[in-house]
This record gives sequence, structure tokens and C-alpha cells, in this order.
Amino acid sequence: MRIIGIIGGYACLGLSFLIVFEIFSRKFFNWSLQGVDEIGGYVVAITGTFGMALAAVERGHTRIDVLLLRLPASAQASLNLLSYMALGIGAAFTAYMAWRTLSDSLLFGSVSSTPLQTPLWIPQSLWVSGLVVFACAALWSAIRGLWALGVGLEAADRLLAPPTIAEEIEEAKR
Repeated sequence: MRIIGIIGGYACLGLSFLIVFEIFSRKFFNWSLQGVDEIGGYVVAITGTFGMALAAVERGHTRIDVLLLRLPASAQASLNLLSYMALGIGAAFTAYMAWRTLSDSLLFGSVSSTPLQTPLWIPQSLWVSGLVVFACAALWSAIRGLWALGVGLEAADRLLAPPTIAEEIEEAKR
């Protein structure tokens, strides 16, 4: 799963170089590549969906834990499990709606209304793939958490709870 994060990072880095090139070419040569903003939108949408999948697996989604940490351990575990189930269901619904959008683009042969005239099925299929991976990752995390909850609260905490400061420091050392 980490390879997804690395590929996404390089895609964003490449987009950054492309944007810098576009800025300099416009400023100094009065020339534009045309379509960098369109490509940027595709890169952000696609890397975002795969990035959300990575965050689901690595317990990286943001949670407001002001109240959560004040609750008993059993309530914390239940709410963490509920959050992963809601995340997975929401991602699955979004993937379904994105699939419907992709189906329409395929049916009508839609292209972008930009100079690139990109056939929309290309970026949309990658976007839908990312959403499906995200939904599967979140639901898989929920299933693993449910199993861990059967083993004990500590096991569920290791799989579902946000990382502790100590865990984050340990990860940063690697």
C-alpha cells in the first residue's frame, strides 16, 4: 500500500515541476503549454483518492478526539469502528456515483472542454479506481477492527484508534 503513496508523491512532484515550467515559460517567453491546470486537476483527484486509501490503512484520517479520549475504552473502540464503517460506506457510495459518471462519459464519448480535448473516460477511470480502492481499504479496516474488537479492546485500539504521539515519533524515526 505504501507504493501507492510513493507513486502519488512523485506524481505531485512532477506536477509541481510542470507548474513551475509553465510559470517561467509564460513570464519569460510569453508561451504556455496549455492544459497544465487540467492535468493538475486530474493529478490531484486521482492521487487524492489513492491517498485516502493509504490514510485509511495507516489510521491517518483526521478525527476530532477531544471528546473521544475522555470516553471509556469500550466506547472509544466502538466509535472508532463506527467511523471506519461510515468512511467505507461513504467511499463506496462515492465510488458508485463516480462509476455512473464514468458510464455516462463512455456512453456519450465525452471529452474535456479545454484545448487538450481529453477523453474523460481516461482520468475518470483512474479516479473511479482510486475511489474503489479507498472504499475497499476503509471497509477492510473496519472488518479487521471488528475482528480485533472480538479479541480485545487493546487489539482494536492498535488497528482503529488514531496513532499516539509515541507511535508517530517512532514512525518518523524510520
